[in-house]
Amino acid sequence: MANPDVNYKSLNDGGNPFRKDDHSGDIESPNDNEDTPRTSGIMIHIVPETSRARWNHIEDLDSFFTRMYNYHQKHGFTVIVMDGMFQLIQFGFVVWVLTFTVYCIEYKELFGDAGRNKTSISDVTKPIGECVQGFTGITFLVLFIATLFFMVKMIKMIYHITQYSDMKKFYNSALQIEDSELDNITWHEIKKKIREVQSEQHMCIDKEQLTELDIYHRILRFKNYMVALMNKNLLPVRFRIPILGEFVSLSRGLTYNIDFILFRGPGSPFQNNWQLRDDYTQRSNQVELAQRLSKQIMWVAIANLILAPVIFLWQCIYFSFQYVNILKKEPGALGMRTWSNYGRLYLRHFNELEHELDARLNRAYEPADRYLSSFSSPIMNVIAKNILFLSGGILFLILALGIYDEYVFQVEHVLTIIAVLTGIGVVCRTLIPDENRIWCPEQLLTAVLAHVHYLPSEWKCFAHTTQVQQEFGHFFQFKAAHLLNEICSPLVTPFILLFVFRPKALEIVKFFRSFTVTVKGVGNVCSFAQMDVRKHGNPEWQLLNVNKEKVPAEEEAQHYAVENGKTELSLVHFTLTNPEWRMPPDAKHFMKGIRKNAMQDLMRAKTSELENNTAMAESLVSFGTIGEEYSSVANSIFNNHHIVGSVIGRSVHPMRKPTPMAGPSAAAAADSGRTFDFEQMLQQNLEDASTTTEQENDDDAPVPAMHRSTAPMDRSVRFGVRRSEGRPEGPADSLLYSIYGLDTHMGFNPADLTTADMCLSTLYLHEVHRRRMKARPARRNLPGRTNTTQSVITSNVAESTPLLHTHRS
Repeated sequence: MANPDVNYKSLNDGGNPFRKDDHSGDIESPNDNEDTPRTSGIMIHIVPETSRARWNHIEDLDSFFTRMYNYHQKHGFTVIVMDGMFQLIQFGFVVWVLTFTVYCIEYKELFGDAGRNKTSISDVTKPIGECVQGFTGITFLVLFIATLFFMVKMIKMIYHITQYSDMKKFYNSALQIEDSELDNITWHEIKKKIREVQSEQHMCIDKEQLTELDIYHRILRFKNYMVALMNKNLLPVRFRIPILGEFVSLSRGLTYNIDFILFRGPGSPFQNNWQLRDDYTQRSNQVELAQRLSKQIMWVAIANLILAPVIFLWQCIYFSFQYVNILKKEPGALGMRTWSNYGRLYLRHFNELEHELDARLNRAYEPADRYLSSFSSPIMNVIAKNILFLSGGILFLILALGIYDEYVFQVEHVLTIIAVLTGIGVVCRTLIPDENRIWCPEQLLTAVLAHVHYLPSEWKCFAHTTQVQQEFGHFFQFKAAHLLNEICSPLVTPFILLFVFRPKALEIVKFFRSFTVTVKGVGNVCSFAQMDVRKHGNPEWQLLNVNKEKVPAEEEAQHYAVENGKTELSLVHFTLTNPEWRMPPDAKHFMKGIRKNAMQDLMRAKTSELENNTAMAESLVSFGTIGEEYSSVANSIFNNHHIVGSVIGRSVHPMRKPTPMAGPSAAAAADSGRTFDFEQMLQQNLEDASTTTEQENDDDAPVPAMHRSTAPMDRSVRFGVRRSEGRPEGPADSLLYSIYGLDTHMGFNPADLTTADMCLSTLYLHEVHRRRMKARPARRNLPGRTNTTQSVITSNVAESTPLLHTHRS
C-alpha cells in the first residue's frame, strides 16, 4: 500500500530517463554550517499582529526548522550571537595582522641589524601615519574589498541575529523552553513539542499533523540528495592522477560549490527550498537542461579559478592561526586521524541529522584508529628508527650544551633546529609500530562496521590486506592530509568542476527527474529519503518479500535499489531513533521480518552442526567483540538459548565471562535446566512486537511495562544530552528485545539501547547480505574495492527501463 501523502510519479512523466535521445550527442555523457537556506523572499513567516506568540503559517518551513535545529545544537541565542560576533572579529583581526606585518614593522630594528639592542615594542613598530604612507594603490584596493566583505558579513550577521531572536521567542513562548534548559533537553523532546505546536497553531497549513519524517525532510532535503548522489557515484570524489594513481577527495570548498550549483545558486535545479523548477517535469528538454547545467558549472569553475589565489592565501593564513597553538603544545596532533568529508557523506544515513552522525563516528573513532595503526611498512619502520636515532642524537647534543651554558640557545637558528628536530621525532614515532600491539584487524574492522554501518561486504575476511586498509584510509585520514587537502582545495576545485563534474551534467539532470517525488505538505524530496524498501530496497539485503514491483530482469532491479543497503539500514536507524514514527506497511513488514528471521536463525543455531552456523549466531559473535557490555549480552543470549558448539566457543574467546540474563524468564530457565520452547518464544515476541507497533501508531497509547525504563535515566552521556540519539527511554521495540527476552534491560542504560540494537542489526543485515553474495560468486567485486567505483549508468538495461514506475496516490 502506498503512502497517500506521497506522489510517486517520477518527474520523467513515465518516460525512460536513461534512453539515448536523438540529440544526446550534443552533451558529453559520462553546507552544513549554513544557518539559513536560500529562500524565496525575506519574509520568514506570517504572524497575526495581535499576537506575536502565534506561528500559524510559516512560508519557508525548511529555513525555520533548520534554524530551530541549529538553535538547539548551538546552545541558544547568546552563544549564537557571540559566535557570529567573534567571526567578524577574526576576519578583521586577520586583515589587521597582514597589514601591520607588511607596513608597520621596523625589521632592521626587530632583527638587530641597526646595531643596538631592542629595548621596547615601540622601537620595532612604525607610527600609524608612517604605515599609511607606505600603502600602495593595490593595498588600498585590497583593504576596500576587505571592508566591503566585512560589511556584508556584518549585515548578514545582523540579519541572522534577528532571525534567531525570533527563534528565541518561539522556543520561549511556543515550546515553553528557556535557553538555560536547552542543554538538558534532547532533540527528540524538541521534536515532540514541535508536533504539539503544529496541532495547535498549524505552522504547516497543508497538513494537520507533522510526522517525524516531515521534519527531517525539511531540515535534510538537500543533504539527502547529496547522500543519494554519492551513493550513485555522481559526485566528483575519485580521480586517477598519473604516476600517483587513484586519489579520493571531497573538500569543504568543493562541497560548497556543488551545493551552490545544484541547490542554492541562481539557475540551480531547485527554484526554492522545496520545489524543483517546472522545466524538470518535461522529459523532452533534458538535453537542454543538461547544457544549461553544464554552462553553469563552467561559470562557477571560472569564478573559482579567478579567486583561487586569494582564497588559497586566506586558507593558509586561517589554518595557520587556528592550529599554531595546538601544534606548539601537541606537535603530534597532525599525526592523529579524522573522518574525511568523503567518509562522512559516504557513511551517512538518509534522514540523519548532524549530531546523530557525529555520535556514530565518534564511537567508531577508537577501533578505526587502532585498525589503521596496526598496519606498518617494514621499510618505513627501519627508516624511521634510524632517522629518529640521528635526530635524537643531534637534539641531545644541543640540549646538553644549552644546559651547560644557556648562551647556546641564543646562537642563530638554534631554536629553529630544535623545533625541526622535534617535529621529525614526532613524525618518526608515528611510523614505528607499538611492540605490544595485538594484531586483530578483523575484529577491529567489525567493531568499526557496527558503528559506521556502511562498509563493503567484500571486505569481510580481507581486513588484513593492504588494499582494504588503503580503501578505509580514504574514510579515515590523517589530520595533516585533511588540512593539506582543505588548503589546496582552492587550486584544484576549478579543474575538478570543469573536467570531472561538468561531464556528468546529463546524468545529474536524469537523476533529479527520476529520483524526485512530491510529498504532501513537504514538497519535492529525494525519493530515496522516503526509505521505501519496496521501491528502492535491494532484495539481497531484505529478509522477507516486501511485494517489490516485478521488473523484467534481475540486473535491471539493481538500478532501482540503493547500493550498500542504504535504504534498509537507514530505515532501521530511523525507526530506532524515532520510535513514535508511524511506519508505512512495507516498512513494518521489513522490520518484523528482521526480528522473525533472527529468532528463526537462533532456533536453527541451537541444533546446527559445528560447520553450519547461522547468520544471527555469527552476528552475535561479532557483536560480542565490540566491548565488554556487548560481550555480556551476547554470551547471555547464547546461554539462555542453550546454543552450544563452535558458536558459543568462539563467542567466549574474545569476550569476558558471561553475565547471567536478568529477568524471570532467565531465572526459570536456570532453575529448571530446560531449553526454551523456541516456537512459543518466537510467537510471543512477534505478537508483542505487533502489539507494540499498533500502540506506537496510537499517540495516546501507553508504552508497555516491558519497554518502560526502571533504571534512572542518565543524561550525562558522552556527547551531552543535546547530542544523544533517539529518546532517552530507548526504543519501544527492538531486535535485542525480541531475541534477548522480556522484562529486562540487558544491563544497558536505556539511552544506550538504541546504539546497541543498531549495532546488532547492522551486523546481522551485513552477514545476511554477505552469505547471499557468497552463494553467487560471479556477482562479487574484488576484495577492497568499494561500490562507489561503479558507475550508476553503465548498463544498457538502465537505458531501456525507467528507474521509477508511475504511481499516483
